[in-house]
Amino acid sequence: MARVFNFNAGPAALPLAALERAQKELLDLGGTGMSVMEHSHRGKAYEAVHNEAISLTRELLAVPENYDILLLQGGASQQFAVIPMNLLPQGKSADYILTGSWSQKAYKEAKTIGTARVAGTTEKDKKFARIPKQSELELDANAAYAHITSNNTIFGSQWHEFPNVGSVPLVADMSSDIMWRPIDVSKFGLIYAGAQKNLGPSGVVLVIVRKDLVAAGRQDIPVIFQYRTHSENNSLYNTPPTFGVYVLRNVLDEFKKLGGLAAVEKINREKAKLLYDAIDERSDVFSAPVERESRSTMNVVWTVKTPELEAEFISEVQKKGMVGLKGHRSVGGLRASIYNAVPVEAVKALADAVRGFKK
Repeated sequence: MARVFNFNAGPAALPLAALERAQKELLDLGGTGMSVMEHSHRGKAYEAVHNEAISLTRELLAVPENYDILLLQGGASQQFAVIPMNLLPQGKSADYILTGSWSQKAYKEAKTIGTARVAGTTEKDKKFARIPKQSELELDANAAYAHITSNNTIFGSQWHEFPNVGSVPLVADMSSDIMWRPIDVSKFGLIYAGAQKNLGPSGVVLVIVRKDLVAAGRQDIPVIFQYRTHSENNSLYNTPPTFGVYVLRNVLDEFKKLGGLAAVEKINREKAKLLYDAIDERSDVFSAPVERESRSTMNVVWTVKTPELEAEFISEVQKKGMVGLKGHRSVGGLRASIYNAVPVEAVKALADAVRGFKK
């Protein structure tokens, strides 16, 4: 079969080798005579997959031992509520730095749970064209935590240097750029990410959280929403999304075989440079609205001079086997999501199409 070049924002491209492994093992996991989807989550066969996914996460991100790695459900959007439910006690406030639609949604959800305030924003005329400078932030030194969205899928901006929030735990939604490069996990109190953009299929949420925050978390909320519940039960308190965790394991194993996140970062930077250079060279037709120092390596957004030219460009690239390039419905324009699993070959083809359009 002919596979397309997939630039969808999520669910998104997965490494071909990870999919082929799933295809090969779909009916028989490790000689057990059953698919992973048929195994009990309490059985040894699935438990081995589950623990390997956690172990690979710890290894690839060099997660310190004083952090729990949780494999949960409900999407990152559920974590918008679960985080303040656990970490925002009465009498305290949480800081939210707004850089796009998802950080706005996280902030809105937190306000339904407790007290939250905007500690910084780059919204201007309903556009987020850059990441705020440290000097622009108005942080509360006594906040329960400070929340950021590390990469903004809709507006195409990204934190390349994380803010200094002092001793306040930094919480980051990394759904769209988790594992695009090595990071210092110890700078964060909690990291969370829906898997469907950069790690695996939809249905799995990765949460990396400092153990002291888990222990101090509120207990006046439902047991199923308490981080301690999932920490104490190795994320097996209830039935996890077993097939999703299995594919996540496959994807992480491919990152390891590639040489780890340093190798992943090198490829990602190459892809981003290829595409941004092409867009900038064709400023007669295309325009990238995000300030250069804030440009995302994961979601490249750009506009076309006229709606007619935009439609023509999309039609042209579709004929060349490229899909998922229409911008988010709230902002329009074009967007190429060039996550970890999108091959350099695909980005080269798109960059060539940009350079050659109406030449």
